[in-house]
Amino acid sequence: MDKETKSVIRPTDNEARMLAKGLIRSARFGALAVLEAKSGHPLASRVSVATDLDGTPIILTSTLSGHTAAILKNPACSLLVGEPGKGDPLAHPRISLFCNAVPVERGSPVHERLRARYLARHPKAELYVDFGDFSFFRLEFLRASLNGGFGRAFELRHEDLQTQVSNLGHWAEFEAGAVAHMNEDHRDAVKLYAEVLCKAEVANWRLACLDPEGLDLVAGDRIERLWFSDPLDDPKDLRPALVALALQARNASGSA
Repeated sequence: MDKETKSVIRPTDNEARMLAKGLIRSARFGALAVLEAKSGHPLASRVSVATDLDGTPIILTSTLSGHTAAILKNPACSLLVGEPGKGDPLAHPRISLFCNAVPVERGSPVHERLRARYLARHPKAELYVDFGDFSFFRLEFLRASLNGGFGRAFELRHEDLQTQVSNLGHWAEFEAGAVAHMNEDHRDAVKLYAEVLCKAEVANWRLACLDPEGLDLVAGDRIERLWFSDPLDDPKDLRPALVALALQARNASGSA
């Protein structure tokens, strides 16, 4: 009689959820797996990645790309994100997302929101983002497989991955103004967020995006994710949350 096989999947906890969301929010690129339109054979492509306010991955693709034809024929796809560091690449966290690719109508409010957030992460894409053969897709979560390193495997559900946002359009309106204000008038605070609270290296940091759960800070190809202590219910709560983070950073750096 065979011995009962012990499951390698750990129970999902808040630490796993935060790791998963952090990998998605901080991804610059990922490996998109689709079924080739003509052959049905698996096709993997490298794609640049950003996220919508609710954490849904977004990609910008050309009709000339094989993976665009694939997801238009069959929206089922997977996205692997998680950049390896030094040493064994299998020792570093990564997550495989099982998704459905949903095309975004050009000129719609959703398109304008995604365009702004994508360019905040990939500013060089402004050279081609408005070309007629380029389109945005939201890769809407179904489930995910998280590998946090050796011996740390988790299966996550849609609700473990997606940030609850009551009104995406309302948040988008506040986000644009808040990001511009912080980068124009409070670059010192943004620098402290990255270098003190995230312990990042000294660089020309700017605020790229924000959402109810935190901030995305960028400097060239470097990305840091800074979480709020608690998710925000309303974008009007942004200002006191940003002020509190700045005060925390100044106290930690001894510059208060």
